[in-house]
Amino acid sequence: MAHKIFFPIGDGTEIMDTMYAIFRLKEEGFQVDICGPEARLYNGVMHEIPPNPNVPWDITREQAGYHIKASMAFRDVNPEEYFAAFFSGGRAPEYIRYDEHLLAATRHFFDTNKPIGMLCHGVEIPAAAGCLKGRTATTVPKCALDITMVGGTYVNQDVVVDGNLVSAIGWQQNAELMREFCRLLRSRM
Repeated sequence: MAHKIFFPIGDGTEIMDTMYAIFRLKEEGFQVDICGPEARLYNGVMHEIPPNPNVPWDITREQAGYHIKASMAFRDVNPEEYFAAFFSGGRAPEYIRYDEHLLAATRHFFDTNKPIGMLCHGVEIPAAAGCLKGRTATTVPKCALDITMVGGTYVNQDVVVDGNLVSAIGWQQNAELMREFCRLLRSRM
């Protein structure tokens, strides 16, 4: 089996979640296949809570980020060809989680116990696919319900490893997440 990583994105993918993981996985020698609803260029975004104490924000501010190209549509993906999957965050998972081809591919990775990484809003895809029942994971607190409402356990810590699943809160935990995810990938080679 080729060491290919399935990496779904869509418009509104959080660029720090996405690009950091792609670069790290390529550094480790993996082929990262960026897939989307269609094979086309997508609009990335940057999320942050502005650090102005005089004007507090309760939610993240979203602004345009880099663009990223998906080389393959979800309907053309054969998940059996992939070694692992990675679900990055941003607003994209909220919209692409309705794609039946993406949900079927996601179930494949969980059903076959392949390595899976996810952070931030990326949790919305495995939750929609019905894959988090009985699993323990973390995410941004506002997405904890995506874990618990499908029968999973939410843990408020930076990174959680639960068997073949490595999860993190958000891009601020990129280094810790990728250290654990790459460790898991190497252990399965």
